[in-house]
Amino acid sequence: MKKDTHPTYYKDTKVTCACGNTFNTGSTMQEIRTEICAECHPFYTGKQNLIDTAGRVDRFKAMQKKTKEAKEKTRATKAAKSTTKKNAPEPLSNKEKLETIKKDLPKK
Repeated sequence: MKKDTHPTYYKDTKVTCACGNTFNTGSTMQEIRTEICAECHPFYTGKQNLIDTAGRVDRFKAMQKKTKEAKEKTRATKAAKSTTKKNAPEPLSNKEKLETIKKDLPKK
């Protein structure tokens, strides 16, 4: 292998955040400075604010409500149709249909 192709690896690299948090890790650098870490990041601390641009969240909630109402209306319509089908008379067999047609024909 060629010598000096890989950088030196430091097992105890000190990482320092702008908030003052420090921890050790392994790296090819002896010291790392960051602006934000898991201790001060809004996502991890629970202080994250969602920005609602142009009312997108409200529009999404309204769309969900409208969809739910449409589904309920469809279910009610299907339920009403199924009850009317149950109350409908049984369909005639082919033999019965033929007899009713013969009765309706004028006698010659």
